Amino acid sequence: MAGAVGIASKRNVAATTPSTPSISRSGLTFDDYLAFPDDGARHEIIAGRHYVSAAPYLDHQRISRRIQFQLYEQIELPGRGEVFNAPTAVQLSDHDVVEPDLLVVLAERDSYLSARKVEGPPDLVVEILSPSSERRDRELKLRLYERAGVGEYWIVDPIARQVVKYVRRETLLEPAGSFGDQVAFDGLPGVVVDLGPVWGP
Repeated sequence: MAGAVGIASKRNVAATTPSTPSISRSGLTFDDYLAFPDDGARHEIIAGRHYVSAAPYLDHQRISRRIQFQLYEQIELPGRGEVFNAPTAVQLSDHDVVEPDLLVVLAERDSYLSARKVEGPPDLVVEILSPSSERRDRELKLRLYERAGVGEYWIVDPIARQVVKYVRRETLLEPAGSFGDQVAFDGLPGVVVDLGPVWGP
């Protein structure tokens, strides 16, 4: 969003509100994304449709920070790529703009990084589940990331204290196991996240 009690962190609402641009026949675009209110919520567009997530709970943020810190030490400090946390806009198509909890763009793809957003599929995307976001992260975003060409996708389950990993095999993101103690990033040899400190006491 282990103290997984109350990780109901991201309230998902697929909605068009009075302050949201109306959906055209072809769906919302990045220009519409820029018009969303700066209200502290996470606004995303998937297949042209607007999804809103409330600000995450503290447990979610702790887990996110601990994973990001380890990825930062192993990837960004040695100059192998960059690690970003939400809210970072990632445009995957004309009608898909998301803000993953964490993402990695390796150095060889730094052309994807513009002043405002990531323009293309990250090498790694990490989403942290809450009860209200679970279906979207496990199904809708999995299909989106597969279609868009994301290299690797981790779904972090704070209640089960596990990371489910999907790795790209040609055109598909295929399951590569569930991990509770440590999880390796296949995109860079030697990059491993120790999950013990991530879950906490």
